[in-house]
Amino acid sequence: MPNHLTRSLIAGSLSLLLFACANTTESSTPIAPQSSATLPQPASVVVPDVATSKSNSELTLKQIMADPDWLGRQPSRPSWSLDGDIVYARKREGSVVDDYFLIEAGKTGNGEKIELSQAHQYRYDEKVSSNDEQYTAWRFEDSVFVKMPDGAVVQLTRGGQPLRDLTFMTDNRLMAKTGDSFIAFDLRTGQQSLLMSWKFADAPTANKPPKDFIAAEQQTLIQYIQVQRKNREDRFEHEAAMRTASPAVAPEPFYFPSGERLVAATLSPNGQHAIVVTTKQGSYRDKTDIMPHYIQEDGRIAAIDVRQRVADAKPVEETVWLVDLNAHSQHKLSYFNLPGYNDDVLADVKAENAAARGETYTVNRLPRARGLLNSWYWSEPSVRWHQDGTAVALMLEAWDNKDRWIVTVDFDSKQFNTEHRLHDDAWVNYRYNQFGWLHNSHTLFYQSEHTGYSHLYVQTPGQAPRALTAGEYVVDEVTLTNDDQYVYFKANKKHPGIYEIYRVNVETGEHETLTELNGMTDYVLSPGEDALLLTHSKVTQPPELFLQTLTSGSTPVQLTNTVSEAFKALPWTAPQIVAIPSSHTDKPIYARVYLPEGYEQGKARRAVVFTHGAGYLQNSHLGWSGYFREFMFHSLLVQKGYVVLDMDYRASAGYGRDWRTAIYRQMGTPEVEDLRDGVNWLVENANVDRQRIGTYGGSYGGFLTFMSMFNAPDLFQAGAALRPVTDWAHYNTGYTSNILNTPDVDPIAYRNSSPIYFAEGLEKTLLINAPMVDNTVFFVDVVRLVQRMIELEKTDFETAIYPVEPHGFVQPSSWLDEYRRIFKLFEENL
Repeated sequence: MPNHLTRSLIAGSLSLLLFACANTTESSTPIAPQSSATLPQPASVVVPDVATSKSNSELTLKQIMADPDWLGRQPSRPSWSLDGDIVYARKREGSVVDDYFLIEAGKTGNGEKIELSQAHQYRYDEKVSSNDEQYTAWRFEDSVFVKMPDGAVVQLTRGGQPLRDLTFMTDNRLMAKTGDSFIAFDLRTGQQSLLMSWKFADAPTANKPPKDFIAAEQQTLIQYIQVQRKNREDRFEHEAAMRTASPAVAPEPFYFPSGERLVAATLSPNGQHAIVVTTKQGSYRDKTDIMPHYIQEDGRIAAIDVRQRVADAKPVEETVWLVDLNAHSQHKLSYFNLPGYNDDVLADVKAENAAARGETYTVNRLPRARGLLNSWYWSEPSVRWHQDGTAVALMLEAWDNKDRWIVTVDFDSKQFNTEHRLHDDAWVNYRYNQFGWLHNSHTLFYQSEHTGYSHLYVQTPGQAPRALTAGEYVVDEVTLTNDDQYVYFKANKKHPGIYEIYRVNVETGEHETLTELNGMTDYVLSPGEDALLLTHSKVTQPPELFLQTLTSGSTPVQLTNTVSEAFKALPWTAPQIVAIPSSHTDKPIYARVYLPEGYEQGKARRAVVFTHGAGYLQNSHLGWSGYFREFMFHSLLVQKGYVVLDMDYRASAGYGRDWRTAIYRQMGTPEVEDLRDGVNWLVENANVDRQRIGTYGGSYGGFLTFMSMFNAPDLFQAGAALRPVTDWAHYNTGYTSNILNTPDVDPIAYRNSSPIYFAEGLEKTLLINAPMVDNTVFFVDVVRLVQRMIELEKTDFETAIYPVEPHGFVQPSSWLDEYRRIFKLFEENL
């Protein structure tokens, strides 16, 4: 039975961590997360700012797993219009189509639906403004529009060759990439100019040299041949002279090696230099990388192309070229002056694997494959030009993802200058990599995790960086103001699960807290930089839009109200956020705990431990969860008397670098250790029977269900693994090679981390739910594991297949079937 102190901690921990700061100006000193063993006792037990229903309605799986339209269709993709109004998307009821709504300045409510004929006035796929703010251009669908200095909107293009990467040049021309070229529009005259083009071929010449002795003699002996060669030379030289002298002739293309392809091309705003990145041609997949889709309109089987497996991945090297448009020259930039470019960063790993084979490894100092950092969180290339066009920065990474470099380019010496190197013996985070230039000085800003948490820095090239943020919290969603005075950001300063909006003065380093909403909050800064458009949610409240002006003492005003009355009427359970002491680290494991009324009394309870997916994801926060169906299912379980635990095990996001990389080369080991701490906590503090605990999770959560059921069979009496990874060698490269390296280099890590190697450990009842059209975790993962368990003569497992479902289920009938099976598993075995 739980003691009195711990009962108070369970119920009060959430309220304790939501006390608002009275002062809106603060230093960057973090508020350290507290262990549940040391939290002060609250004066009263409350859950602040959480809507709870007093309805006695009983939750049903059919309602929970129905098409989520019934929740109300919450706002998404909020933005500001050119005129300072608010635009957002909202799913059309009963359709996969989104409608867009406009909330005019000064008004609240859900706004008015934007008609399709007016959509181009409020929506955009990309938008840019000139440095002097005279012009604003945006691309929407097949067209480009420009708002002129007099306020008139001009449609610059309609259809034709698509324009991308809109940028204003220093002379106010609008530049865009189209096909294999950059073009510019003079918005005063309407003139369109070709600035630069490129081809992957040998540069043309007037005459080819003789290929052998016979050809050489022919050209020497035959006067006719000599005349023909001279004519070609004359025409070639004349055409070259015309390209140089005549404004009527387009400039000559730049030629890059045949057999290569384009990775990225960016042109300086002054039109004088370009950065072009190339790599060898090749397919990312093999012809055998297919997935059968059995349910087709024609009754046949479709073979769907899918991605390559990490086991088949090979290092990819990219070449960076500095292009001088005035001199019409190009120069390959060398990586050899990057610090650590040829470090054998995997020497210890290779030596361990060699020793396992009875071999000895010799350190290899050959250069590593390198290229632009390919972030999962932006679509543009990792090249940033200063707005005056005279400086450029690139973010480079080693293919093994142990190093990230921020470099500038010396145009005169044609070489990289390293400004910042981020090295991680595990892997460099694929998040928190925003970088760029201040607008009004040649000063870089960037994020780095080198102190253990994602923080913000400014740095004059060649000088030491200066930290703008510091402490045990994560900085994200960075926005620099036009005057370079402030950087706005989102961070979990006061508690790992509470995200608020802050700004820091770039000059003084002074921080200001802008929101105190106590939940999950995102923002978009207004074009006039005088207001924040907020998306805010709480544990039991789906996201809505709020507006907060940036005036002293202002508070957020709720704009939208989209949550349905049907959702509000149901008896949802607000989970408590607790800090569970860890047996393996000095940091607590934050978790959501769902407690039924009177859980302390009577016979020990049944419990379910939910394990979130993605690995690097945070779910024990105080906002609305992306796992909203699971949240509703957990409320249903609470109605049935279960206790539910949802842990941010090691590997989860929001807790810094060490928490993230604890799983390096041992996926499934630290996480299961944390799950054991969670189970022990439930038994000791929440009146849970150790012999009546089950677990479930999807994707990475399904993987962890396997690892716990196979390697810690005493921990759970039943488990459900949904869309689960069974063998990491079959997963993708971008995710898996970070954590486990690659199978050819580090087979030990794959064998230590893949459930298929531990299937003989299954002792309790296991349910496997597998979608068959899953191009994230292939169906073959389950097929191979089932075959192995058949061969091991295991009997306590069942498999349910879903023939039309991808990784994230779509059909309500599939969701319902899946969770009926999960619920039945727990009812029968706990």
